[in-house]
Amino acid sequence: MLPSGLVSFAGCRLTSCRCNPPQERLSRGGHRVVSVFLGCIMVLGLLNNLLVLVLFCRFRTLRTPVNMLLLNISVSDMLVCLCGTTLSFASSLRGRWLYGRHGCLWYGFINSCFGIVSLISLAVLSYDRYSTLMVCNKRAPDYRRPLLAVGGSWLYSVGWTVPPLLGWSSYGPEGAGTSCSVTWTDRTSRSHSYIICLFIFCLGLPVLVMVYCYGRLLYAVKQVGHIRRSAARHREFHILFMVITTVVCYLLCWMPYGVVAMMATFGQPGLISPVASVIPSILAKSSTVINPIIYILMNKQVMSDSQTFSHIPRMAMKVS
Repeated sequence: MLPSGLVSFAGCRLTSCRCNPPQERLSRGGHRVVSVFLGCIMVLGLLNNLLVLVLFCRFRTLRTPVNMLLLNISVSDMLVCLCGTTLSFASSLRGRWLYGRHGCLWYGFINSCFGIVSLISLAVLSYDRYSTLMVCNKRAPDYRRPLLAVGGSWLYSVGWTVPPLLGWSSYGPEGAGTSCSVTWTDRTSRSHSYIICLFIFCLGLPVLVMVYCYGRLLYAVKQVGHIRRSAARHREFHILFMVITTVVCYLLCWMPYGVVAMMATFGQPGLISPVASVIPSILAKSSTVINPIIYILMNKQVMSDSQTFSHIPRMAMKVS
């Protein structure tokens, strides 16, 4: 028996475009509230990540090897907003999924794929910063490693999101029935094995990498602070702020969704209500807005270039 909360279309295995009506669903007002949040995430995510892409194209100084990972995150986040959030936003306005079986498979695949790309890129970025600051070798800029990391993040993500299309678990409706994801409520051993592997390698591992790298980096900065207090102390607080912001936002966006998904997978049927499943899903989608703020807008070089970019139209108006 499927939990009626997390999967709105009870008994639907996506064998046809028409599904049985849900046992329990959000009210019309609830769908409107969800659509408002999704609309804000869609617009802000597109604008923030588009700003990042424009700045990278406009200023050569930003095209550094490490910023290739930042650009990769912005591209994947913007694709989520364009290809995924738009569909769930339109469906929330109507209170039901509008795009049938194949649309659900597409939505589940691309949302999972782009989301994992961003998470893996964040983990790779944390390791890159750790290795760069801990190993004080001054080398010429090398684009090979970041490009390999970018390509590897996409291959890694595709490798974990294609199996549900081939029969190892599946994609199906979730939450209020206006979005799709992995069918967390499938009680088969095949589905359970996939979900366990997905959580270990696509959620748990990135968290461990980020915590380890930033933790070691912060500890090293504290050790240096005993020798060079003035310069190291300022750097210590800056890195501490970045650590707290990064880890907290990462956990805030993705861990609630992971916990609810695990409860739906291994908990008692009917344990998760529609509201309890929708809120973590919205938080996970909000990472597309938060990621560019953390990794780009907090960068002094990017902020300086963006201010220069914003002054160009004003100067043109004065000249004319």
